[in-house]
Amino acid sequence: MFSGCLRKGIRFSVKISPFTANPDIDPAMSSNTNAPASSHFIRSFIEADLASGKHAAIVTRFPPEPNGYLHVGHAKSICLNFGLAIDFKGKCNLRFDDTNPEKESEEYAQSIQADVRWLGFEWNGEVRWASDYFEQLYQFAVELINKGLAYVDELTPEQMREYRGTLTQPGKNSPFRGRSVAENLDQFARMRAGEFADGAKVLRAKIDMASSNINLRDPVIYRIRRAHHIRTGDKWCIYPMYDYTHCISDALEGITHSLCTLEFEDHRPLYDWVLDNITIPCHPQQIEFSRLELHYTITSKRKLLQLVTEKHVSGWDDPRMPTISGMRRRGYTPEGLREFAKRIGISKSENIVDMAVLEGAIREDMEARVPRVLAVINPLKVTITNFDGAQSREAGFHPNHPEFGSRVIDFSREIWIEADDFAEVPPPGWQRLIPGGEVRLRYSYVMKCEEVVKDATGKVIELKCSIDHNTLGKNPEGRKVKGVIHFLSCEKALPAEIRLYDRLFTVAEPDADKEVDFCTYLNPASLTVVQGWVEPVVKDALPETRYQFERLGYFCSDRYDHQPGGKLVFNRAVTLKDSWSKE
Repeated sequence: MFSGCLRKGIRFSVKISPFTANPDIDPAMSSNTNAPASSHFIRSFIEADLASGKHAAIVTRFPPEPNGYLHVGHAKSICLNFGLAIDFKGKCNLRFDDTNPEKESEEYAQSIQADVRWLGFEWNGEVRWASDYFEQLYQFAVELINKGLAYVDELTPEQMREYRGTLTQPGKNSPFRGRSVAENLDQFARMRAGEFADGAKVLRAKIDMASSNINLRDPVIYRIRRAHHIRTGDKWCIYPMYDYTHCISDALEGITHSLCTLEFEDHRPLYDWVLDNITIPCHPQQIEFSRLELHYTITSKRKLLQLVTEKHVSGWDDPRMPTISGMRRRGYTPEGLREFAKRIGISKSENIVDMAVLEGAIREDMEARVPRVLAVINPLKVTITNFDGAQSREAGFHPNHPEFGSRVIDFSREIWIEADDFAEVPPPGWQRLIPGGEVRLRYSYVMKCEEVVKDATGKVIELKCSIDHNTLGKNPEGRKVKGVIHFLSCEKALPAEIRLYDRLFTVAEPDADKEVDFCTYLNPASLTVVQGWVEPVVKDALPETRYQFERLGYFCSDRYDHQPGGKLVFNRAVTLKDSWSKE
């Protein structure tokens, strides 16, 4: 059970079966790219531990609390823990920290499992839960009481804060700290039996109220809380605290390297203290790394929940959300997210990342793997005045992937072009359509604008154009046409709802100023919905099918609202070029 764990000079080891990875992931790579997994200090720790014989194989874990949907910061942790297990042929457990029943739900637990699998990973064995160990955790607490290392306290929360001291002043002992072992055992058993009101008593570890590390000033390890639990129901009315639960759960599972973010660095002495003072044959090594902070978004579960409950977004999977399910619905690829995690790296230094890095990884991944089609999202009608019959041309789905196949680009008397591709008064350097000017239609003819039609308000509503019939698939004679624009046949194009997503906030760090509500910085233009047109070839596209809409960006058919053969809904995942660095 305890593979490769060291405890007081004794090594426990058993045969380890290879880590089960998603078959889409190259087992020699942590992110399914052509480059080997990047080196970092945690990898160096593991290599040294394996080389020295400290561990026969590694066992990591991903331990989320099921109190919300996973976000981009969790994606970094998932890729780290599961990726290391793949690279070193070890195992990675998925364990839910379900010790806070009021905020946890089965919905969250199911979404987390789906997110891990969508990212391309599979955990070792069955899903584990901290609640699997509730009885063992209780018995370990009894052991601490018997050793004189834990006591039942009755201070109010206000008194406990007062007794705790400050960063510059030591705390002072609770008047209940001197209770006998027998009395503490009795009180703790009665806590479990439900004899006391919520919050009336707690069990505290007896460590050092004068410690410079406040986490060691007799931390609470159990509290009374009558709340229905998603797995144990009403069996328990006392629940263990995270710092106490986590280290024991790690040890029970034989975790070799317990990887967590830097805010837990000051908690490591408590992690070690608990394991050093109970009878358990495994002592995992906690190693901290910097958490991810992504510009123009937030990664606080509490604040993400606020966005949902206050209906600033449509839900946890709103494509503007930094949740894994939101990024999936937007059209991001799991391969792109794994590449992003590799690019930002693992270190102890501050990890504040610009959105361009994430978008760049997604863009580069889709550039190589998705077919290209034509779409018009800001349509302007064009009538071909010298149209003399349907002329079509075959075009491939990707210039570098002939195996993707091809389709026919239809041409008709009336076509749609992007309104942005026409200007009556062109800016300097304009190479698209102007009155009297010529452009090449993508995969088709050279076209000249002959007449501009406007409505009563002066808005351009139609163009009358002619085509050079001798330019289908070849350049015109005696002149050079620089501009190329795309189009769709009005007769054959299909209507589609196009959702254009932008950053969720107008400032890079929306929650930096604690005196200002972060919702103040919500971007009112974070979602624009337009009615556009798409090629008929996408008619039967399944949900979550990705395309490059040529000249417009990378799009994905919506996971829920898109209906093959019916209503077509496409979300813009990312633009063709980096639009962030220009601001």
